[in-house]
Amino acid sequence: MKKLLMAAIAGLFCQLASAVEVAGVKFDDMTRVGNGELRVNGAGLRKKVFFQVYAMALYLPQKSSDAEAVLTASGGKRIAITLLRDLTAQQFVEALQEGVANNHSEGEMAGLKERLQQLSDLMLAIGEAKNGTRIVIDWLPASGTRLTVNGQTQGKDIAGEDFYRALLKIWLGNKPVQDDLKQALLGKAS
Repeated sequence: MKKLLMAAIAGLFCQLASAVEVAGVKFDDMTRVGNGELRVNGAGLRKKVFFQVYAMALYLPQKSSDAEAVLTASGGKRIAITLLRDLTAQQFVEALQEGVANNHSEGEMAGLKERLQQLSDLMLAIGEAKNGTRIVIDWLPASGTRLTVNGQTQGKDIAGEDFYRALLKIWLGNKPVQDDLKQALLGKAS
């Protein structure tokens, strides 16, 4: 009986420690942002025509399948992206800007413009993003939005939770960049 219990506990531990995999990219089930533990909410693949562009995962303090609840939830958050093809920084920046613009009015965009430019400048300074580049965009409630590329923090944190929420809307807004990716990030896809 004791051996059976130990085997069950070991099996449960292996399941908890496993990673989520998308297009060959592994994302940890858990991560730490600031002082908080986050769990993967969902992960998916961004495709354009028939090209795989990137694999990504969304991390939250608590899992949620409701986009509005995710957007308004308090606490740290993480968007983890691994590129599956070479892109210029300009291509990546244009896609981010378009995704934000598609989910906000002109008035809302005016309030985001300076901070979106700050993020764009950080990305453009990198120059290019090769296949395998890891981009992490964290929300740290104490300091703001932090961009990390291949483990290196880029520039200063960008203030305002509304800005991080605007970035999340690229994938979770009313006009997401890709509907099935939105569903995957919300944990609704297989």
